[in-house]
Amino acid sequence: MKVGFDSRPAKDPQGIGRYARCLLEALIESDAVELTETHEPRRCDVFHSPWIDGALLRSPVPMVVTLHDLVPIKRRGEYLRSGIRFKLRYLAVQRAVRVIVPTNAVADDAIKLLEIPADRIRVIPEAVAPAIGVRPEAEVQTVREHFKLPEDYLLWVGGLRTPDPRKRVAALARASRTMPLVLVGATGRWSRELKDVTLTGVVTDDELAAIYTGAHALVFPSDDEGFGLPPIEALACGTPVVASDVPALREVLDGRATLMPVEDLDGLVAAAEAAQRPAPPPPDWTWAQAAEATIEAYEEAQHAPAKWRGARRHRARKAAGDIAVRSGLSDDASDRRVEGRAITEPAMLGPALDDEA
Repeated sequence: MKVGFDSRPAKDPQGIGRYARCLLEALIESDAVELTETHEPRRCDVFHSPWIDGALLRSPVPMVVTLHDLVPIKRRGEYLRSGIRFKLRYLAVQRAVRVIVPTNAVADDAIKLLEIPADRIRVIPEAVAPAIGVRPEAEVQTVREHFKLPEDYLLWVGGLRTPDPRKRVAALARASRTMPLVLVGATGRWSRELKDVTLTGVVTDDELAAIYTGAHALVFPSDDEGFGLPPIEALACGTPVVASDVPALREVLDGRATLMPVEDLDGLVAAAEAAQRPAPPPPDWTWAQAAEATIEAYEEAQHAPAKWRGARRHRARKAAGDIAVRSGLSDDASDRRVEGRAITEPAMLGPALDDEA
């Protein structure tokens, strides 16, 4: 089986980038499929887009899409300016033969908000990268000196280029605390203006593992997540985790972390400052297992009924066609049927399209 894999997000240092890199490496190591890195799958048996930005409205081969979360649909008021191109990506996800999600929480959202049939969804958890693990004190001291980190600190890891309302980083920086707060991730102007925090910028996996190892605790105040890689990475480095009690984190951490009510940010910080080592080990799921489960999804997609192998061509309505051309997605993006089955705009997606049109 020849699989086209859209590897473009692998360059991103944030969560989706790590997912794409780790899964791609595990797929290559498995040697179970012939893998081609491409986002134009014309000579493949199956196409996998590990992000919705790569999902095709009209894939020439059965398509598998990884859907990491549905936050922009669930919180339209905060992500309204995503644009018509972004909204149409969700329509492309609806046309996927198989949709991979990292948690049952995201699966439930996909069924409810995108109306994707449950039998086309596969829950495949993410895992700790092989490079992330407990580091010796010498390495911890080296990164502490390099990044001018305090001896004892609370840690947050994620993207800091633009503010993401659900991550609540600015609120975390303002919360009452007695320990220094270190923020790890690519920065932007807004994050460089945060007061009383230490920013490291982009770090390597080796540096990240040492920073995790040296931290007193990881604080993770997100009020919505699709999976949450930093908490399991912290656990892999022996660092306690205190996070908000939201469905995906509750599912992934499963008793391995202290979960606090979303509205109690000061309580979350206080619990992190009181945390004690050693932390429980992370879930024992590996990227090799994730690759194996993903290959099973490829096989299902390849042998799926013909009606889910791609959309039948129809004459597009001119207005909707103009929208698709403007967005650069397809010359007939208004086609909302797949072999006689209507692909409808979900209740929360339709108004979003109307707002942007």
